[in-house]
Amino acid sequence: MLHTERFNINRVPKRAHYDQETIYKILDSGQICHIAFVHNGRPVVIPTIYGRKDNYVYIHGATVSRMLVELSKGVDMAMSVVHVDGLVLARSAFHHSMNYRSVVVFGKATLVDDSNKMEALKIISDHLLPGRWEEVRGPNSKESKATSVLQIAIEEASAKVRTGDPVDDEEDYELEIWAGVMPYTQKTLTPIPDKRLKDGIGLPESVKNYFEKIQNTSVFKP
Repeated sequence: MLHTERFNINRVPKRAHYDQETIYKILDSGQICHIAFVHNGRPVVIPTIYGRKDNYVYIHGATVSRMLVELSKGVDMAMSVVHVDGLVLARSAFHHSMNYRSVVVFGKATLVDDSNKMEALKIISDHLLPGRWEEVRGPNSKESKATSVLQIAIEEASAKVRTGDPVDDEEDYELEIWAGVMPYTQKTLTPIPDKRLKDGIGLPESVKNYFEKIQNTSVFKP
């Protein structure tokens, strides 16, 4: 993974992380990324799901997708993922902030060929819900032809993380104003069965395993 001057974090550099472990961990705990590129001379940002394996991120969509068609040409692009972990409430309006984890990846995307397309789609599926791919009908030839998958090498990337209490001006610590952190978390609720689900079909193993995993997940510590 490259760390170049172009990708230095200049604003509050002590929050910067360039190591592979931190970058992978933030990517792996996300579900939505935002892809930025220029299309017909104008900037575009599009949210999409993704998956990661090794040093590559995979995204997919319709073969006619504006984003995938443009990115497959090898144009410069950027991808970001962010998690908000809490509101940081200071004693002054100026020093309010957020606790967060974010990653920005810069590079170019390449089209995944047909021989590797199913594996790439499984990577995306496993990223969102491991084990689900084996429980469902796989894509047929028509669906496969209508779908494109791109891979993005994680070669130039940076992470930025903020944790902890608010940081006030020293004189403001004497003010009679509450300060602290209001934590945020993403909560998974009880699954809702399809109205047309056949009787007698229980929760699949992928869903059961997911609930067990999130119950045992520890708080992120970079």
